[in-house]
Amino acid sequence: MPVFSYKGFAASGKPVSGVKDADNVRNLRAILKRDGIFLTTAKEANLRAAAAEAAGDTGIGILRIFTGLSPGGLTAGRQNADKRQVAILTRQLGVLLKAGVPLSEALGALVEQSERPALKRILADVKTQVNEGSSLADALARHPGSFEDLFINMVRAGEASGNLDTVLFRLAEFLDAQNRLRGKIISAMFYPVAMACIGIVIMGILMLTVVPKVTSMFADTGQVLPWNTRLMIFVSDMIGGYWYLIIAWVFGSVIGFRYWKKTPRGRMTFDRMILRLWVIGPLARMIAISRFAKTLSTMLASGVPLLRALDIVKNILGNVTLTKVIEEAKESIKEGESIAAPLRRSGEFPPIVTHMIAVGERTGQLEPMLENVAESYDVETDMKIARLTTLLEPVMILIMGGSVAFVVFSILLPILQMNEFVS
Repeated sequence: MPVFSYKGFAASGKPVSGVKDADNVRNLRAILKRDGIFLTTAKEANLRAAAAEAAGDTGIGILRIFTGLSPGGLTAGRQNADKRQVAILTRQLGVLLKAGVPLSEALGALVEQSERPALKRILADVKTQVNEGSSLADALARHPGSFEDLFINMVRAGEASGNLDTVLFRLAEFLDAQNRLRGKIISAMFYPVAMACIGIVIMGILMLTVVPKVTSMFADTGQVLPWNTRLMIFVSDMIGGYWYLIIAWVFGSVIGFRYWKKTPRGRMTFDRMILRLWVIGPLARMIAISRFAKTLSTMLASGVPLLRALDIVKNILGNVTLTKVIEEAKESIKEGESIAAPLRRSGEFPPIVTHMIAVGERTGQLEPMLENVAESYDVETDMKIARLTTLLEPVMILIMGGSVAFVVFSILLPILQMNEFVS
């Protein structure tokens, strides 16, 4: 059944708009008339564009450099809001199914209560596909921008095992955890980024307005200036005379870096370097391992086969070095080896993690053991993020204060030397 976006007028004369599924425009007009709405315009919804709009595909990642989060993370706040909305809808669908509401009717309820037109169109299309005999997983797979491979495979496993409501609750909890982690990382990075921007603006104003006026006074004296004053004048002249070249160089460097990072060799080198960085490296590793353990545990508990689960997990780690380890582990498992052995050989997973996985495999409690790993690393990640934020605040203040102090002393020192000469 087609999905239409429409505009019209309510009985009170107020303009209204929305999305509804109907056989054709004539049928849509009749449906809206029963609801007291006079139809003015209607057109069939573009579901591909809706998917892109709902998923925020045009967003630009800002944190992937440090965390390896997928573009939706490491993207602007628009993507975060969409992820939260998907988590809410997933939980609501689980509640309705657990209460005994048929799937089609439950989807219809979600369509009616959804406030975002793009998401409403997608849900309406999913409902239509289900009514036509498609499985929920196949219907969701038509919108990869809104529902990830992990989401679809877990729903497929839930449908096959007959516990779809339980799987949906697990999915909602998983999405909530990912959204909380993403929010913490964004909050941790906001302060230093804001301080850096403020510092750059302050230094730019000093170099372009204050320093040129002071240096003209030094030029008239003819005395030999201290090295720091000469450096300050050189920087001021460079910024004032070649600012356009500096901006072009910055943009060129960013574009060149992004292009290099997209190449296989560049990505491997960059991801390996990130894991070796002081403070940032351990944090990025913890986030990746937490995601690995949480995702694998959730998928195995939902009935997804191990090899298929590893295929999905490797794509959400966001670090090529760790992805390669998972690929090698998958090949070893095909040859009859355990999960823990190849992870231990790689040296990229901490010994405590591989030990707990090995114990889980021996005791048949792999899913809860992975859940324990994820919870432990979540707690440690929170502590490291808080510690990093606490450390960055004084560091940024020292950098800003040191920069301003350098300019002030570079100006005052020649003045003091002039006074001594006069005396």
